[in-house]
Amino acid sequence: MFYTTDSNNHGLRYNPFKAIVAPRPIAWISTIDKQGRSNLAPYSFFNGMQDDPPIIGFGSGPSKMGIDEPKDSLSNIEETGYFCISIVSEALKNQMNISSGHFPHDQNEYEIAGLTQTKGSTVPAPFVTEAPVSLECKLHDIITLPGTSKWVIGLVTAVHIKDEFIVNGKLDITKYRPIARLGYKDYATITQVYELDRPK
Repeated sequence: MFYTTDSNNHGLRYNPFKAIVAPRPIAWISTIDKQGRSNLAPYSFFNGMQDDPPIIGFGSGPSKMGIDEPKDSLSNIEETGYFCISIVSEALKNQMNISSGHFPHDQNEYEIAGLTQTKGSTVPAPFVTEAPVSLECKLHDIITLPGTSKWVIGLVTAVHIKDEFIVNGKLDITKYRPIARLGYKDYATITQVYELDRPK
């Protein structure tokens, strides 16, 4: 099949784009507003962009579905300049899904999802205590994209890794099994890894 994206004339029941760009890691983003109120929400247009210094990026739409409010994560980052990202393990998939709801600004997703938070060491934003890995981030830039979304670029200032997931000096993701976003309502769990040597 072939279709052009200006008309989206793919003829399928659902747009396949998100299923094509998959699997995608999930940024479980935690922020605070100027009053110190926490917010937590998952974003799947997310990835690492470089490692020295470590830079991450994620895409955010402008507003909540069904609520006349802007996205709290984006608003809080614009206000404070800081945020944290926690990695979603298989054990936390239900809590992540709960936190994806579009809640009013004055509601705390940590409490709704039954999670606890730990204050960052280098940033004022908290992160998910239960997460296997968390990144503390300082805002580097926000880029307005064609359409309605923005791309948030963050400098990673600190990394938290639970000791039980470090094996022989390496982070063993098969121990906590991160989940990834696919298309539609689909997710995947990483359970196996393998190595490939680059050609010499």
